[in-house]
Amino acid sequence: MLPMIIGLVVFFTVHLIPTNPQLRSGLVGRYGENAYKLGFSVVSLIALVLIVLGYHKLQLYPGKNPVLWNPPVALRHATMMLMLASMFLLAAAYIPSKLRDMVKHPMLGAVKFWAFGHLLANGDMGSVVLFGSFLIWAIYDRVSLKSRDGGRGPLGDKPGTLAGDAAVIAIGALAYLGMVYWGHQALIGVPVMP
Repeated sequence: MLPMIIGLVVFFTVHLIPTNPQLRSGLVGRYGENAYKLGFSVVSLIALVLIVLGYHKLQLYPGKNPVLWNPPVALRHATMMLMLASMFLLAAAYIPSKLRDMVKHPMLGAVKFWAFGHLLANGDMGSVVLFGSFLIWAIYDRVSLKSRDGGRGPLGDKPGTLAGDAAVIAIGALAYLGMVYWGHQALIGVPVMP
């Protein structure tokens, strides 16, 4: 569990910087916008690799990952629906769409649906730590956006279109199907479909 914990600490430490505008502007002033963004991205990627590898290792050695509760099968079906919504929101974070305009911060919504859905379907300690921490961070980050300017993501204030909504639905559905039938097994080592 240690690699996952280290990855989570590093990931959230880096992702808390934008919630403090003075700290972020100080780093940008010292190193420049491009260096800040590059450093943020590289450290985040390293942290994500540690999180995924650590979580995957926990799934291989269940004796080191105690089960806190056994979720009923019905909650796994709820998770499937939440993950579909999560993939739509993830796509909306990068595509100008009416959905993005309506939700305002689709990436954080995607993380919340993803984390909550996985908490419903997994009762082991590693899952509670992983998905619980992401859910808490996404809620905190969304609340903190109310007290700081910007935060609209990579598209800024670019208005959405109906064509963008169609693209969000198509790309979100493809991403969902890809994760269900291939990606989850390949990345995490746990098949979604038997």
